[in-house]
Amino acid sequence: MESLEKIIKYKFRNPLLLAEALTHPSLAYETHRPHFDNQRLEFLGDAVLQLVLTAELYKLFPDFSEGAMTKMRSRLVSRDALQEYSRYIDLGKYLLVGKGEDASGGRERASTLADAFESLVGAIYLDSGFDEAVNFVMLCAATKIEELSTGPIEQNPKGELQEILQRLAHYPPAYFVIDSSGPDHERVFVSEVKWGEVTLGQGSGSSKKEAEVSAARVALGQKLWEKHHE
Repeated sequence: MESLEKIIKYKFRNPLLLAEALTHPSLAYETHRPHFDNQRLEFLGDAVLQLVLTAELYKLFPDFSEGAMTKMRSRLVSRDALQEYSRYIDLGKYLLVGKGEDASGGRERASTLADAFESLVGAIYLDSGFDEAVNFVMLCAATKIEELSTGPIEQNPKGELQEILQRLAHYPPAYFVIDSSGPDHERVFVSEVKWGEVTLGQGSGSSKKEAEVSAARVALGQKLWEKHHE
């Protein structure tokens, strides 16, 4: 338990909360303690995790629409993402699971790790409050958030934007380089995407293509075409 606390950089005031967060229902069943497992903490932790990440996305992406931020949050709280966070702190090693569950590889099962991570968030929240829960979540999710902030909302934002707009009218968006600066080896391009006479977004990048992708990503977030096509 102490080694896990060192990894997560948090010392529990109430060690029973940590024990509860780490107790899989299979062990509770085997020990005939049905009311001592991490399911209730998982329920609480899920809500806390959603709030922490929603607030972080709201702060980081002031120009993004509700829909864009919802997509990003979905990626951050997916089972695969929660499994990544759990593996980052080697959480499976510390889980308290039943013998049968352990023998079948349960402590490394994606669903088990995801549930345990949410439970740990809930336990930290109960132990010390929201700020400490934020610190823990950001310790584990910072890399994932950075990936989202530097990558497209979708795998192909230009393609998605064109598909959306061409369903509304039979002409595609157009991209224009409106600025470039810096030395040749560190050139920064700024592009805008227009749909007819409407400017949908601007973006920058180290190449024209990267700037266009950035502009398309911003356009998908702002959805300005909705105001001009009713």
